[in-house]
Amino acid sequence: MANSLVSIQIIPKTKNGEDVIPYVDEAIAIIDQAEVRYQVNPLETTMEGELSELLTVIEKMNERMTELGCPSVISQVKIFYQPTGASMDKLTEKYR
Repeated sequence: MANSLVSIQIIPKTKNGEDVIPYVDEAIAIIDQAEVRYQVNPLETTMEGELSELLTVIEKMNERMTELGCPSVISQVKIFYQPTGASMDKLTEKYR
């Protein structure tokens, strides 16, 4: 069972002020390749899994942005950690 929910908003600084959406799409592709459960929301993406695994995904996302030529990246991260188990469904079930 997953022990963490991690939400990330990645804000890459682009080389020439280009639109960041293609870069964000690339960051989401990194999450998808990691094969963790995730949900894309308007301002951030939430992942569900083991904390160490999710932090590694965030590291890969940041590295990918620099590979694409971004001189810097801001990653705003929120972490919910519960060793006994954490799930997006459980945390939001009363709203559904």
